[in-house]
Amino acid sequence: MSAIAEPKTQTQSNQLEQLKRFTKVVADTGDFETIRDFKPQDATTNPSLIFAATQKEAYSHLLEEVLRDRKNSALTGTAQIEDTIDHLLVQFGCDILEIVPGRVSTETDARLSFDVEGSIAKARHLIELYEKRGIGRDRVLIKIASTWEGIMAAEQLQREGIRCNMTLLFSLVQAARCAEAKVQLISPFVGRIYDWFKKANNRDYKGAEDPGVQSVQEIYTYYKKFDIPTEVMGASFRNVGQIIELAGCDLLTISPELMKELADSTAPVERKLSPEKAKSSDVKPTPTDEKSFRYLLNDDAMATEKTAEGIRKFAADIVKLEKYVASKLG
Repeated sequence: MSAIAEPKTQTQSNQLEQLKRFTKVVADTGDFETIRDFKPQDATTNPSLIFAATQKEAYSHLLEEVLRDRKNSALTGTAQIEDTIDHLLVQFGCDILEIVPGRVSTETDARLSFDVEGSIAKARHLIELYEKRGIGRDRVLIKIASTWEGIMAAEQLQREGIRCNMTLLFSLVQAARCAEAKVQLISPFVGRIYDWFKKANNRDYKGAEDPGVQSVQEIYTYYKKFDIPTEVMGASFRNVGQIIELAGCDLLTISPELMKELADSTAPVERKLSPEKAKSSDVKPTPTDEKSFRYLLNDDAMATEKTAEGIRKFAADIVKLEKYVASKLG
């Protein structure tokens, strides 16, 4: 008697599902429906994502609600615009937290990137708004640029129980200083590093040779080698290949377009990063005093240029959002 093949009871997992076995997937979007579709653990927002969302009919009511709720605030001019945007960011964050089981990242004003006290004050205010809405500090990450001043601000905020997500991070020295400051999470930018090297060397990079991938691998290895608890979240991806090469990273924040591409493929995903591999590496501590930080960052042309460019772009995004809110305020 010939054996009868057992029918398959399970379909092959797609790449997004496979990735979730090794890594927490974070949605890099302000679009609620996308977040529902792909079921990430956390979500990140920034002024450009919020601005883009408010241009869609499905989300324009959120700004209208904030304007209605804050119409009796007695604030005028720039103070009123700033107040409206703070409440709008928190409104989006609260709505996202109704969908994701984990945390939401909310960004401070990039124009405060060299202002320690200004960054601390803004973060405290955003957290206060969340707490008034019944959202605990454990569910919110405040995004701050990884400048010396930004990390100083984050160090103080962490002491107060305000958890920080250090963004615009392009180098090991920035990551090492963030670790010393005991920040909750860092977001090294894979795609922007890739962009810089692609332009500088007039060539493309794929897979493990990608400089952006290598930067996150270096930082992950450093953290695990020295038992640093700060979470590493790869960010700013240009293609699925970069994501696959970082399977095993603590977290990866991924755009809706790339999440869809992962969800549409059943190609195998292997774990590339692990604490065990990192432990066996030959890594030396990086100095994190202010003089060393500033010199090593300055010595890295890519990191210096990309940090500065990122701050300018994020600042431009908040200005764009301010103008849009001002037009609504009349």
